[in-house]
Amino acid sequence: MSDNDPSLPSALTALGWSGFFDAQWGAQERALVPLRIATVHRARMSAIGTSGAVEPTLPPGLKTPQFAVGDWVLAEPDGALITRRLERHALLQRKTDGSDRPQLIAANVDTLFIVTSCNEDFNTARLERYVALANEAGTQPVIVLTKADKIDDAAPYETQARAVQRDLAVVSLNAKATRAADVLAQWCGVGKTVALVGSSGVGKSTLSNTLTQSRAQATGSIREDDAKGRHTTTSRALHPMAGGGWVIDTPGIRTLHISALTGGLETLFAEITELAPTCRFRDCTHAHEPGCAVQAAVAAGAIEVGRLERWRKLTQENDANTPQRTGPRGNKTPARGKRR
Repeated sequence: MSDNDPSLPSALTALGWSGFFDAQWGAQERALVPLRIATVHRARMSAIGTSGAVEPTLPPGLKTPQFAVGDWVLAEPDGALITRRLERHALLQRKTDGSDRPQLIAANVDTLFIVTSCNEDFNTARLERYVALANEAGTQPVIVLTKADKIDDAAPYETQARAVQRDLAVVSLNAKATRAADVLAQWCGVGKTVALVGSSGVGKSTLSNTLTQSRAQATGSIREDDAKGRHTTTSRALHPMAGGGWVIDTPGIRTLHISALTGGLETLFAEITELAPTCRFRDCTHAHEPGCAVQAAVAAGAIEVGRLERWRKLTQENDANTPQRTGPRGNKTPARGKRR
């Protein structure tokens, strides 16, 4: 069943339901009610269904950290008891210090708005991490440059942002302006889900309020002396947008560690990924080996030295943070985690 199948319940599709989820809703479960998780707290969750908001309970053996905002679940007809969570088509998650279990950021997100401002907060290396995260999750990344109204020309920032990844969508705007919703409208239609990530104080909550035409999120500001932001959003929540879609605002992330990425890094550094097979040595590190096609591209100016250095740093960090398993003949190979 396709996502545009007219037989899908319109009230559910407005919440983000699609053929992907409908195919998991078996005939023997049609008496159960689909709900979408709206908030996740330490001891409770809230959800939205076609009849409105509910606070479902979990059966024994399931805990709230196993769920993410944006998840779809099936519950008893009264919405009181969740029976199971449906498989996700996308999952944003990150490694946290001191834990082997990743932190779930948001689920079933169609587009990730990576928000940064046109000032000292702009950081190419950090943007690359966010884009890799979106790639791995199966979510479209879009870089949103805020505070464009505070500078004379946002074009230099847009150029730097587009260089983060091939064919990357980049927009600049004033998050407070009503027109910001028009600029982002193509990703915010009925049934679509977007999530906002970025540093504190770059305008995520302001942008969320603009998209929802509300004051649902408290807003802060960036300190003028060092362009550092203040925390405003303290939890994740699903909010309806004026355009018919849904937005998930997230707390500012100070440090984004890379872990268990496979295709996400390959897509991010496509120009290096495509050249690597033409190197003389199959296990070329692109550092000092003769016949390295990547180093040749650097020498020719086709790849920036800094870009290659960041590729190496992220690759090494990803390998170091990814759990290892023992492969054939005792060889160590990365144990790539499941994406969803």
